[in-house]
Amino acid sequence: QVQLVESGGGLVQAGGSLRLSCAASGRSFSRLSMGWFRQAPGKVYDLVAAMRWSDGTTYYADSLKGRFTISRDNAKNTVYLQVSSVKPEDTAVYICAADTTNWGIGHMTLADFRYRGQGTQVTVSS
Repeated sequence: QVQLVESGGGLVQAGGSLRLSCAASGRSFSRLSMGWFRQAPGKVYDLVAAMRWSDGTTYYADSLKGRFTISRDNAKNTVYLQVSSVKPEDTAVYICAADTTNWGIGHMTLADFRYRGQGTQVTVSS
């Protein structure tokens, strides 16, 4: 079993930046592929970014490339999502997810990931 706890959400002004963290426990973190999803008001969860555990290959939603960066620190059992030049449309609940699989993570839905956190709210003011 893996527990995931997100932090770093809150209110941020448009144009600013933020970093979300997701701390994992309960299993060897270095062998977990990690993903970040978000759910905007009235919408479904969409993949933001994902990282494969074996070689660090990253995947990003096409519309978000350039402003979002996923990274991890295996020594701290933590995955991060750095967001720059935030926009009001980035307002959403952000949730991190983990899975032991090493294949196809860029095409997985949130439900496909075996482990999921509770989410953290990000609100961007204009």
